[in-house]
Amino acid sequence: MRTLLIFSVFTMMFFLTVLLAEKQEITAQSTDAFTFVRLKYRGYRSIWDLDWPASDRNFTFQLREHTNIEVSPKEKIVDIRSKELFEYPFAYMLEVSRLRLTSEEAENVREYLLRGGFIMVDDFHGGRQWKQFYKQFKKIFPKREPKDIPISHPLFHCFYQIDELKQIPGAGAARRGRTYEKHDGFPARCLGVYDDYGRLMMMINFNNDLGDGWEHAADGFYPRDASDMAFKLGINAVVYALTH
Repeated sequence: MRTLLIFSVFTMMFFLTVLLAEKQEITAQSTDAFTFVRLKYRGYRSIWDLDWPASDRNFTFQLREHTNIEVSPKEKIVDIRSKELFEYPFAYMLEVSRLRLTSEEAENVREYLLRGGFIMVDDFHGGRQWKQFYKQFKKIFPKREPKDIPISHPLFHCFYQIDELKQIPGAGAARRGRTYEKHDGFPARCLGVYDDYGRLMMMINFNNDLGDGWEHAADGFYPRDASDMAFKLGINAVVYALTH
């Protein structure tokens, strides 16, 4: 009876050791997993959390399904002034016409980008919103200029082959069967900012709304080809950020 009891105790200890090891391995793996970061910022009637969390989680699901990247199932919200940003290679921000950066925040973003970080900017439209964003951008990079990314750039070919930039409408425009191009006369543009070695640091989606393409991918009113393009552009951006 005593021998059986000792055997049972050792058996239980063995399985507990295995379970603990497996838990530690999972924790280690999750630490290395790619995490989708959304930047939190202050500004006039800031809506940094627009489309959240549906757009972020739909995107990370597609990223996990279509690539072999280990992806955290939950996004992370990081304050734009926080040094925590430096722990992540990729960050996303939207509605940047409402952005109002302090000098400290601009310095933090500049340092993050020059150290190898990548920021995707999304969901702002028209000449007025561009001017408002550009004013804040110059606080980050007074001597750099956003330039249209040529379709031959590796960003458009590092995973999916994208040979043409198509406009991705917001939900309101899609419900009315309209694109922003028809709405305000400005075409979709994908602009970039490069470091001194030619690495793309920022992807600026102007007159485009990738977030709505992700959020409304399963909604009947939203055009399927637009949501497909939104996912492809987003996935390519992540792959580029992780490999350059």
